[in-house]
Amino acid sequence: MPVRPRQPMPPDVAQRLDEARLRAAYDQRPPQRNDYLGWIARASRPATRERRITQMLDELERGGVHMDMPHPPSRR
Repeated sequence: MPVRPRQPMPPDVAQRLDEARLRAAYDQRPPQRNDYLGWIARASRPATRERRITQMLDELERGGVHMDMPHPPSRR
């Protein structure tokens, strides 16, 4: 199974996580962190990137969901 490259944490995403007080929820999802960061990085338009960051923050806050799919291990 190929290993995907680690995505760097963009400073603005780190700031948004900290401002929303969701860094702990993010840190509790090691397998999904790289997914989120890669998905955000692949956005070609600023509006798309913003929408993806907002979705990530919303999913972290709600728990139980990852990329619009159920994620029972992260239920709050």
